[in-house]
Amino acid sequence: MAARKLDVVVEVVDVRDLDELASAFSTMTGKRVGAVIVFGSVFYLRRQELADLALKHRLPAIHVLKGYAEAGLLMSYGPNLLDLYRRAASYVAKIRGGIKPADLPVEQPARLELVINLRTAKALGLTIPQSVLLRADEVIQ
Repeated sequence: MAARKLDVVVEVVDVRDLDELASAFSTMTGKRVGAVIVFGSVFYLRRQELADLALKHRLPAIHVLKGYAEAGLLMSYGPNLLDLYRRAASYVAKIRGGIKPADLPVEQPARLELVINLRTAKALGLTIPQSVLLRADEVIQ
């Protein structure tokens, strides 16, 4: 596992109910977690609250969707949703044209985008290296 090679301890904190967000961040702070990777889209409607909690607990956090970085997480790295929707539309058109869904190949995103929220980085006292900023698809000031 990559974490072991990098001497990183992975702590999993499950949130089964959105009302557990605040206690989850308190748990992470108690465990002296250094950063957060948020999985799942169940938080999307509460992404601002999630970002506020991460900032309050001084935890850099990342998600795969750009909307989370726009809400205030430190960064996002993942597929561009607009591109995914376009690809899905082309599949719908093919299926409507008579192609069986089973005959269509499984695709993965061709390109991932990196969005960095510099405002959040500054609030957390973090300096993002210029080399990383130059690679970002978008930097939120």
